[in-house]
Amino acid sequence: MKKVTYAQAIKEAIDEEMERDEKVIFLGEDIEIIGGNFKATPGLFEKYGQMRVRNTPISENSFTGVGLGAALSGLRPIVELMFSDFITLAMDQIANQAAKIRYMSGGQARVPLTIRTTLGGGRSSAAQHSQSLHALVAHMPGMKVVLPSSAEEAKGLLKTAIRDDNPVIFFEHKMEYNKEYEIPEGEYTIPFGKANILKEGQDITVVGTSLQALNALQTARDLVKEGIDVEVIDPRTIVPFDRDTVIQSVKKTGKMLVVDEGYGRCGVAAEIIADLLKDVFYDLDSPMERLTTANVPMPFSPVLEFPLIPTQEKIYRKIKEMMEE
Repeated sequence: MKKVTYAQAIKEAIDEEMERDEKVIFLGEDIEIIGGNFKATPGLFEKYGQMRVRNTPISENSFTGVGLGAALSGLRPIVELMFSDFITLAMDQIANQAAKIRYMSGGQARVPLTIRTTLGGGRSSAAQHSQSLHALVAHMPGMKVVLPSSAEEAKGLLKTAIRDDNPVIFFEHKMEYNKEYEIPEGEYTIPFGKANILKEGQDITVVGTSLQALNALQTARDLVKEGIDVEVIDPRTIVPFDRDTVIQSVKKTGKMLVVDEGYGRCGVAAEIIADLLKDVFYDLDSPMERLTTANVPMPFSPVLEFPLIPTQEKIYRKIKEMMEE
């Protein structure tokens, strides 16, 4: 094992895949000199040159379309969108083109396109740069949706995404880039659709996406002191979603909480609960519940922002409340 930051793990994945396959190219805003808005990928431009690492104009619809065209032409593009809020600007290319072309061509066309973007609050970036919009793309058949929690997950899942012949949207949490983790030495990948049980437990199942998986894990460790044994599951991907692992867990514990930083209304947490209900209904000791971001635009002020998003303290209180039901 070795220690790297979340950002370094992202860069390693891209670097290794570009070195392994000359068809992998990288497009995005400000990626040539500073390595993107969050400075996650410095040095790739110097190593691979402008034919493979290229700055784009501030036009998400246009350069996402360029990436799609490159994928259809036999390349394996990685397209970086600075914020998931800007997915909305490229929605036609994502929803009506990338997600549909393989189906519309009867499988004759492949779309090996990876779109990297960010999600999550906590940086006081206000309403247009703080949203977690993964539910939007999860709603569209034809897209694979990945939410890595730690650096190990980020590297292994990103390498899998780049090698996939279908379009993948890869969400990186803004608050993770500078955090340091241990990851395996050498080459490894992580398969899509296989959840990771971060901690086994008997009393309640907590499914946490992205950073919230780690918040749930820390909360579970704190609750051990109070005699509450929490099982924590990181689904890793929400499309495809590993139903079987979560169902087995809920059948064992009889309780489930889903923690997701997207909005609650029509969100990923609600979909997970609805999807599993028919398979676990008779095993439940109490209703399944969710903890999400409030259904309001994100304020700029930290004093207003933090009360709206899931935190370790909120997870702690919610689990305690559920265990008393």
